[in-house]
Amino acid sequence: MPVNRWHCRCCALPLAFPSSELLCGDCLKHPPPFDMSFVPWRYQYPLDGMIGRYKYNGQRKFGRPLMSDFADSLEEALQDGSMPKPLALIPAPMDARRRRQRGFNQAQDIAETIGGQLNIPVATGLVRRVRRVRAQRELNREARLANLRGVFEVTSVVPERVAIVDDVVTTGATVRMLASVLREAGAREIQVWALARTPG
Repeated sequence: MPVNRWHCRCCALPLAFPSSELLCGDCLKHPPPFDMSFVPWRYQYPLDGMIGRYKYNGQRKFGRPLMSDFADSLEEALQDGSMPKPLALIPAPMDARRRRQRGFNQAQDIAETIGGQLNIPVATGLVRRVRRVRAQRELNREARLANLRGVFEVTSVVPERVAIVDDVVTTGATVRMLASVLREAGAREIQVWALARTPG
């Protein structure tokens, strides 16, 4: 698998040089509302095909080994003190129409799998989408951020330390917006956990 070895320590953007302690230019200029990211792989061959089959074709057999390896990596990082254990996992909410089309929310599926292995509760309904948006994958970063303004709403009390869970971080627009509403609702420490990160 294409390991995301050298990356921004905040948003996990893959870097072209050896470091996991540096911040990328975007995080320096526009610090995100989350504190750190744990994203073990780069969204490249063969991982991109596996995630695509899992996410768009409902072939969950392609997601299971990824989630198992992901949970093992997280468990190791939590045990060695690389990061504090969140009090709850918050799967990125999915538009209801898309969920019906796919038959499942991949972020919720990932969160429930790793939450079960790591003994961390999953707060599925804590954040919900309050309006529909255009498909994000068709948009650039600025358009994605604009597309997501006012989309998410917190429905109950937010734990102090949480992790947002998603399958792939592309531009970071979704996790930024989710982290913003969680921060406003009282979360003090926000992590982002995802299977893969695109190069930029």
